[in-house]
Amino acid sequence: MERLLPHESPFETIISFHKLIESFEEIALSDVDYRSNYAKAILKEVEPFPEFRTGIHDYNIIKNNEGLIKNIVADLFPTALTNNEIKAITIPFQNLSFNYTERFKKILRNAGDEFDMEIRDFDDHQFYINNCCLILAYYYNQNIDFNKPFFYDIPDEQGIEKHYRILYNADFMEITPTERAVELTQDDIDQLIDNYNDIELWKSKFPKRSWILKGFGIVSLFDATTESAISNLKSNLLKPDSTRVTSTDIIEDIFRSIFKIPSLKVGFIIYNPEEEKFIRPIKFDNQMQSFLLNTDEEVDCKNAFFGCSFENLLHNKEPFVISNVEKFIEESPNKKLGEHLLKQGIKSCVFAPVMKDEQLLGVVELVSEHPRDLNSVNATKLELILPYLTDTIDRYNTDMQHQIEAIIQREYTTIHPSVYWKFRKESQNYFQNINHTKDYIFKEIVFKNVYPLYGQIDIKGSSEHRNETVKIDLKNQLTALLEIFDNQKPNTNLVLLEQRKFELESLRSELEFPLKADTEQHIQRYIEEEIHPILKNTKGSAKNEKLEALYFESLDEKTGLFYQERKKFDNAMSIINKKLASVLDKKQLDAQQIYPHYYERFKTDGVEHNLYIGASISPTKPFDVMYLHNLRLWQLQTLCEMELEHHQLKESLPYELDVTSLILVFSAPLSIRFRMDEKRFDVDGTYNARYEVVKKRIDKSNIKGTKERITEKEKITIVYSQNNEETEYLKYIKYLQHKKILEPAIEQFEVEDLQGVSGLRAIRVKVINNTANPTAKKITYQDLLDELN
Repeated sequence: MERLLPHESPFETIISFHKLIESFEEIALSDVDYRSNYAKAILKEVEPFPEFRTGIHDYNIIKNNEGLIKNIVADLFPTALTNNEIKAITIPFQNLSFNYTERFKKILRNAGDEFDMEIRDFDDHQFYINNCCLILAYYYNQNIDFNKPFFYDIPDEQGIEKHYRILYNADFMEITPTERAVELTQDDIDQLIDNYNDIELWKSKFPKRSWILKGFGIVSLFDATTESAISNLKSNLLKPDSTRVTSTDIIEDIFRSIFKIPSLKVGFIIYNPEEEKFIRPIKFDNQMQSFLLNTDEEVDCKNAFFGCSFENLLHNKEPFVISNVEKFIEESPNKKLGEHLLKQGIKSCVFAPVMKDEQLLGVVELVSEHPRDLNSVNATKLELILPYLTDTIDRYNTDMQHQIEAIIQREYTTIHPSVYWKFRKESQNYFQNINHTKDYIFKEIVFKNVYPLYGQIDIKGSSEHRNETVKIDLKNQLTALLEIFDNQKPNTNLVLLEQRKFELESLRSELEFPLKADTEQHIQRYIEEEIHPILKNTKGSAKNEKLEALYFESLDEKTGLFYQERKKFDNAMSIINKKLASVLDKKQLDAQQIYPHYYERFKTDGVEHNLYIGASISPTKPFDVMYLHNLRLWQLQTLCEMELEHHQLKESLPYELDVTSLILVFSAPLSIRFRMDEKRFDVDGTYNARYEVVKKRIDKSNIKGTKERITEKEKITIVYSQNNEETEYLKYIKYLQHKKILEPAIEQFEVEDLQGVSGLRAIRVKVINNTANPTAKKITYQDLLDELN
């Protein structure tokens, strides 16, 4: 018996029938003859086995005297109920059990020889403390509710897992202390009750084998499969995302237990009311299948595939049941749906709507490989399950909407994380006042006394390059058309063809001159209205037909024009912008560690960025001007890295493009205000507007007294207005020259006067195009100070 009982227990367990024997002795002395004779007969059978009264230590005695034990406990195990009740003799919480009812024996036979009956989710810790709680309850008379529901999970003959609730009867047991038992005070008991997880404390108060558990218990099981399966389903569905069910198998096992169908499979689809489509829930990809969609991502609800079969489901919100798919194919006009299911081996199925507030959320799919497994009768069991599915899908939809809103906010607005707290605070004020005041006026989001940093990497001569590629494509298209016309056979349209050739040659000649604003549109309209109709309505030679086919294949679907050269240019622009933007975004994450600041960037013909740093953006962190200097050095170094990235890209670009880099220095603090109408930040105030004017015009400016642009390829231009700014940036440049990032030569010049702005100066320095340079190392302002000092 020792091997059947856990080693770690406060009990020395002794199986005994002494309480029953004592009751038989009392009955034997009674005046009721048939009861007295029965009791005397039992006592006579027990007499040769004193251990039945004193205690059984050898389990073989139980095995060898099963008939006697059955007679002793006959009053507790009525023969008439043996095929109905699930009962046995046991010791609470332990695996030792015997004297099973016939129904219990059948359940264990169906489970198989290898099945080991263990209490669900019951570990050694719980076992030890539950035994201790038995002592507290029965010996110390403590009112402790320690009996949580216990279950055995036992498979039936079909392999379906069934769940049985366990009930214990301990009326025939007694608990007594040994000399090793520790006498407990109320303070000790209170300490134990407050420290359930401290197993060592419990073991110190209840040492191993310090108490005797003598007698026997009765375990009764009842089939709680449906209730337990629904509870398991609810628990799985209510788990947060991080611990959500990771396998369809878990869900299917639960449904199989409820429906008692071994081959049952489960699927699910979401209903999109805006587009009236069934869609596969992406969140459950590879976790929840769909038998209606199968490999499709979405299907229109009005698709002929569903036919009229789903009218009840969609309009009356009633389950759609097919108990025999093969018969459905023969009798239903919607054979396509039946064949679709049969191809997947489905012979019976139920498609049930998941509803909330009269709105369809989705459809749960139950399918089986056997006909009539699923039918209109057992489909009613879904009524027990659908409420939990409804809550889960509603939560899924809500979560999806929140994520969509987050994506919109991240991708389509300019609310940067550094300033999000202020928007959140104002939104919270609105939320708290929404029920008190009808007309809440939103406060303006303003950050005062912030320092701006502006920089850009611009595609050099992008407009000229774009115009040139347009001209090349137009010339090639006109030349292709002229070749087609030259190969046309003489016919009645000869005069018209000659006129069109003349017009095409004239248009081609115009392209030798600078491109006008409407030239492209004019040529496009002429070709579509005058030339294409002729080509489509005129038959030519086999050679000409090949030329025409090649011509039409070369047209862009959207514009109807040649797009080869422009495509190379556009692709090159896109590659450059994407790469430079990714470098800037990645480096920006490091910059936020210097001091939290507002950051935004734009892709135009290049990449621009704005930074604003100051105490008002991060009021919980003390601000020092050192952070501004550090950020300026970071900006200069980052532009150097972006220049190098472009240099590495140049040879692989489909169209060669150069870039120019520029930094605008502005030392006076300013205010930025969120423009509600434009949903973006802008500088605030008349004086601060000067900064915006310079930003918009500076990159197209020339060196004062010349026609030379202040920006030049592979060089960084730093525009400033004050002597201290010049001194500061010359230090940065000197340091980066020392690090072999910038070339030794430095150009300094004045910038031509802009409208309303004069006195600007600039420094220009070239980046060393050596990919081996260690620019990836982060250089801080403190590094610079340490080196220079």
